[in-house]
Amino acid sequence: MAGETVLVVGGAGYIGSHTCLDLANKGFKPIVFDNFSNGHREFVKWGPAEEGDIRDRARLDEVLAKHKPAAILHFAALIEVGESVKDPVAFYENNVIGTLTLLAAAQAAGVKAFVFSSTCATYGLPQSVPLDETHRQVPINPYGRTKYIVEQALADYDRYTGFRSVVLRYFNAAGADFEGRIGEWHQPETHAIPLAIDAALGRREGFKVFGTDYETRDGTCVRDYIHVLDLADAHVRAVEHLLRGGESIALNLGTGTGTTVKELLSTIERVSERPFPVEYAGRREGDSHTLVANNDKAREILGWTPQYDLSQIIRSAWNWHAKSNQH
Repeated sequence: MAGETVLVVGGAGYIGSHTCLDLANKGFKPIVFDNFSNGHREFVKWGPAEEGDIRDRARLDEVLAKHKPAAILHFAALIEVGESVKDPVAFYENNVIGTLTLLAAAQAAGVKAFVFSSTCATYGLPQSVPLDETHRQVPINPYGRTKYIVEQALADYDRYTGFRSVVLRYFNAAGADFEGRIGEWHQPETHAIPLAIDAALGRREGFKVFGTDYETRDGTCVRDYIHVLDLADAHVRAVEHLLRGGESIALNLGTGTGTTVKELLSTIERVSERPFPVEYAGRREGDSHTLVANNDKAREILGWTPQYDLSQIIRSAWNWHAKSNQH
């Protein structure tokens, strides 16, 4: 499989760029397709870039004809839950209509392998923890619903047209390339680790914790933080699975280990050696108290095992934000 071309849609973004790095390290040829609305041209380092939008069928056809990829990795989505509530139309236009346009172009071009970036938000409020892939899917916001709609479409495409795909449901992506070449860079930033690191760096006044009275070991929410390079590795393994003729499947990507907000903040203080102000506030509507993955299926199907623990996640993120961040 080495030498195969892979079209990485949204490859200039956070997870997409780290996956391009992993693809290149494993002998694939990544081609970035991005409209650069949220991605960064500076992150295109391991192959050429083609500028375009997933809603533009003519541009997709042109790029697919030019590069003839064996597989497509699809990361191009609007992801901010709060924004999905404020502007659901934009999320349906990009995440649903854009993805269906991309799928039509992929089928027409004869692409045989499609890996979709999904989310644990498709599960909604957890009925049991850790969550496995059989957990009911009842998303509670437009972001989660748009991802779930695409998952249903992919299941139908497989069932009725033989178009095979791997759906990867992320838990909390975190960390950065250990060499500091790329990392997390969202505008605006809404994720806990970069916000807390910015507080430790003095770029923010402090960090706000929402909810201290949950039924968890210290009262704060529990999340499953997974290193972005572990996510990237899983995506490349998913491509290899499909190119070997593997069947369509949906898989959780998490470590299986939960971390409370207080534990996260203490790890950041320990790694950075910089205490920072923390404000405690009431619960935030829609927050689940615990989101932790059961990742047995990904281990079994892909032979995938997360390599990095929370301290390594924080050290790589600290290195990126402290030294290399473009802000």
